[in-house]
Amino acid sequence: MQDRSAGEQSVPTAMSGPLIAGEVSLPEVMAQLQQDRPVFHSERDLQHSFARVLWKMAPTVEVRLEVRQNSPEAAGAEYLDLLCIGATARTAIEFKYRTAKWTGTADPDQEQYTLKSHSATDLARLGFVSDIARLERFGKPNQNGLALLITNEAGLWTPPKQNNTRDRDFRLHEGRTLTGQLVWGRDDYKPNRRHLNGSYSLNWHSYSMQDGLRGEFRYLAVFIGPEPTPGLPAQP
Repeated sequence: MQDRSAGEQSVPTAMSGPLIAGEVSLPEVMAQLQQDRPVFHSERDLQHSFARVLWKMAPTVEVRLEVRQNSPEAAGAEYLDLLCIGATARTAIEFKYRTAKWTGTADPDQEQYTLKSHSATDLARLGFVSDIARLERFGKPNQNGLALLITNEAGLWTPPKQNNTRDRDFRLHEGRTLTGQLVWGRDDYKPNRRHLNGSYSLNWHSYSMQDGLRGEFRYLAVFIGPEPTPGLPAQP
């Protein structure tokens, strides 16, 4: 089996977009991650692999897993998946790895994978939007946020065939914009309601292409800007 992602997809400009911990761009990290780990066994596997690649590319950046946050709006203890600490800036990262059933081997070491189906794509959407809302709460003047989703579930990046589902405000397909008050269902189930202060355009990127049904993996990345420094105007 051969991973076909690297040769067929153009890599975005290395320094485009926000930087992780003020040091390295996400396209750079993802390009290396694609080479090292085209598939992951679990979300924890993704977290560890991402942190390892980031450290290899930017050795001066410190990484911390499962960091407790002290958001004044939190009802209880909240933990951040990964905190990246640079000399002048920090990046808070939340990961989601939602899979459809797939079994096969993946380069570079022909490692065997057996991925289970998480199903419930509506809850996957809710979870990703919740990550964005959490990262907005965790914002600090010198800290940006990144919500990162990797999946082989095509229903997450495909436009819906109907628009009357309970998660219609939470849809993540290509070209959507998430902003403002997002309600869950016709009756607005309040525990699942989310409010986003920012506006986020959604653009999916190829991650890897493996053999077999559901062998295509894509990723969705949303950056959350740092909290404006008091007394200074927000950047446009």
